[in-house]
Amino acid sequence: MKQVLSIASQAGPLLQAARKSARLSQTELAARLGLSQSRLSAMELNPGSINLDQLLALFSALDIELIVQSRQQHGDALQAGEPKRPEW
Repeated sequence: MKQVLSIASQAGPLLQAARKSARLSQTELAARLGLSQSRLSAMELNPGSINLDQLLALFSALDIELIVQSRQQHGDALQAGEPKRPEW
């Protein structure tokens, strides 16, 4: 699986898909991480509430990794249909 994340809300569906691909229930994954099922559900529904340590722990438990790389040239990214970056 290869997925580009541009905004935090995209992480929820990614985490859920990776968990289901690993054939894990929320309860099973939460137990591996020492969390409650309700906390894991909240993390999938509101990934903006996850800190970097938690995200990396989730990725590790799901056997996926985070790769950071430079973005494409601005024009190429827009042509590829990527959403505009939000203004902070």
